[in-house]
Amino acid sequence: MNAAVRILDWPVEAAEENPHVLWDAVSLARVMKGTANAEFAVSGVEIDSRDVQPGDLFFALKGESTDGHRFVEMAFAKGAAAVVVDRPVDGPHVLVDDTLNALVRLGAAARLRTRGPVIGVTGSVGKTGVKEMIFAALDRTSRGDAHRSVKSYNNHVGVPLSLSRTPSRARFAVFEMGMNHAGEIAALTRQVRPHVAVITTIAPAHIEMLGSEEAIADAKAEIFQGLEPGGTAVIPADSAHFNRLKEAALECGAAVVSFGKAKDADVRLLDTVAAIGGGSLVTVDMGDRRVCYTVAAPGEHQVMNSLAVMAAVRAVKGDLGAAGVALAEMGGLPGRGARLEIDVPGGEPDASGQRKALLIDESYNANPASMRATLAQLGRTPARRRIAVLGAMKELGSHGPDYHAALAAPVREAGVDYAVLVGEEMAALARELGKSDPNSLGKTVAFAHCPNVRDAMDTLRAFGLERDDAILVKGSNSVGLASLVTMLSKQEG
Repeated sequence: MNAAVRILDWPVEAAEENPHVLWDAVSLARVMKGTANAEFAVSGVEIDSRDVQPGDLFFALKGESTDGHRFVEMAFAKGAAAVVVDRPVDGPHVLVDDTLNALVRLGAAARLRTRGPVIGVTGSVGKTGVKEMIFAALDRTSRGDAHRSVKSYNNHVGVPLSLSRTPSRARFAVFEMGMNHAGEIAALTRQVRPHVAVITTIAPAHIEMLGSEEAIADAKAEIFQGLEPGGTAVIPADSAHFNRLKEAALECGAAVVSFGKAKDADVRLLDTVAAIGGGSLVTVDMGDRRVCYTVAAPGEHQVMNSLAVMAAVRAVKGDLGAAGVALAEMGGLPGRGARLEIDVPGGEPDASGQRKALLIDESYNANPASMRATLAQLGRTPARRRIAVLGAMKELGSHGPDYHAALAAPVREAGVDYAVLVGEEMAALARELGKSDPNSLGKTVAFAHCPNVRDAMDTLRAFGLERDDAILVKGSNSVGLASLVTMLSKQEG
């Protein structure tokens, strides 16, 4: 069997019929410094009782407004094999002094037994997508023996949870790390202890807390502090903060690998052309070789993300051919670029009697850099009309009005026919769009400014979506535009 056949011959079913034993009672009690009241084995770890699956270990964590101990019975009812608690309960459990500390200890134990390379990912934009791309590439390389943090589990709870779920057989592991304040990534990276640390990009996300992009770069560069000896730092060569990131990496003893369009980038973009289906055909110079592959997810930002992926895969001696296949198969993620065909009420039906429009779901997050990139991609998307539903960008502090107003230019450049602006912060953009564009013979972009998601949905209904429209939905997660995506997906044409 040649290499190409091995890459493409992906197993249809998991190799094991029975769930893998992740932890047993003896190991759990030992590493968490607790006491187990019974013998048991668990196949997963969960902190939300609503998500418990049969065989899981449920941690009863205490939050600001609730106590996980209230949901122990629900966890058992859903099939939990055992629970971690700070007080005795009926049923198999491990009794500990503090359940969050116990989770951190379990994560540390899982990291200690991990035998393969570990990759950590952070950045202002694209870290979840890059994490998923790297995982897909390494999962194919290892034929299913890669692990990663799911969703956006990237904080002081999500990182140890993701670590604790790492199977002992994992040949690769990929973890995402996020932050709102300085010092947070430093604490997380010392738990993850990556062999490769990736920074996707630096942008003014969380600038309200950190004050400047330089401070954001410094906070992201904390990821290098946890690198294992001989580790590799993967950083964006085109960033205005490249030298700052490079110096921070070198201070931590890292080998630096850069990616981007810059002439001296170690993983350098040579060419990109549109691929059938909306993605890109990419050619990259990696120093000793050139690699050509397809990125299924559309957009220049996804091309740049793929360079970081290739750099990381090579750093852990993964298969670049398998990585290329994975990138060609991987489309956008829900809330992060997923493209959905939806039924709409207006316009002439097609030959089959249907009225379909394209819904671009970017509802999970937004900052000035990702807004510009996504609007640019909307402008390149074939459509009869382009509609942009834009939610407020949060955590910009005093910079917020200027950043929101500055979106007027990319909205116009994208050829947006109608913009629905959601949230109080979008008033600055509404004012700017209300002004005539000197480059467009006095024309203005039609728009509506809505206080909330429900009003935005009513506005879209009144506007009338039609066949072959392209509708972009993007905003900070707290705006709640995911519910609008759900409503649009379920409406009847």
